[in-house]
Amino acid sequence: MNAAKRREIFLRLQTANPHPTTELEYHTPFELLIAVMLSAQATDISVNAATRQLYPVANTPQAILDLGEAGLREYIQRIGLYQTKAKHVIQTCRLLLERHGGEVPQTREELEALPGVGRKTANVILNTAFGQPTIAVDTHIFRVSNRIGLAPGKTVLEVENKLIKVVPEEFKHDAHHWLILHGRYVCQARKPKCGVCIIEDLCEYKDKVL
Repeated sequence: MNAAKRREIFLRLQTANPHPTTELEYHTPFELLIAVMLSAQATDISVNAATRQLYPVANTPQAILDLGEAGLREYIQRIGLYQTKAKHVIQTCRLLLERHGGEVPQTREELEALPGVGRKTANVILNTAFGQPTIAVDTHIFRVSNRIGLAPGKTVLEVENKLIKVVPEEFKHDAHHWLILHGRYVCQARKPKCGVCIIEDLCEYKDKVL
């Protein structure tokens, strides 16, 4: 895919959605961090349902730590892998208090040192909470990048590195959100909605559903 085509893709996505953001509900970097940690292999809908109950009761590292692992599990038990996630969240809250004064760190290295926080989660926090031009590659973005020919790669890291290289600078901050929303609602896994896709004529997918 050439540079002109890539630029036009993002121009159209920007025109359709000038201010994209995550569908996870949050008010602070800490709330976003916990929501993203809970969202692994779970839907944003299920996470939002849980945090709407949790955050009015506990939305700081100390408050969640005070709940304890068992107490936290009561709020997140409808989310997949909730037992492991509860353990990681409690450990992360403890480290935030011990190492960072209760604040969410703003570097990839410090974020990835937190239990349950991998590269994708760190990228989301850096981008959405702190405005850094990172691109977190989840299953939607991996699929879209490969399917439409935007940044094909065999691994998540390969796709991420290619996206960072080929996405025009002015679109890098919002690229993550545009691509994930496009994959979630239009370029879906089983049956992409090519007939209503605003970038269909730019897409290099071979098996379009028109």
